[in-house]
Amino acid sequence: MHPLRIPCAQEHPVLLGLKKRTGVRLYGVNYKDQTAAALRFLARYGNPFTAVGMDSNGRAAIEWGVYGIPETFFVNGKGEIVYKHVVPITPEALDRAIIPAIRLAHAR
Repeated sequence: MHPLRIPCAQEHPVLLGLKKRTGVRLYGVNYKDQTAAALRFLARYGNPFTAVGMDSNGRAAIEWGVYGIPETFFVNGKGEIVYKHVVPITPEALDRAIIPAIRLAHAR
């Protein structure tokens, strides 16, 4: 399967645009994928992330209550989740939900 047909990869260009548009720090979690494969993907398509963690066995996803990927969590400066987006982020979702969620996270 072509990488950009996978949901996480479909939203990747949107994440690059979000980073460029807002300057917000993005942190990624590599879910059950080989480190080398993730690094190749980021090298090829760009890296919007400040840091990327590994969830090789899926335990972190269970602890965060993830039931489908991709999921995006917005965390304020206190470490509180202020918004959770459960489907791939689309350009339309940026204006409708994501940018307001970022503003909310900054406000709290």
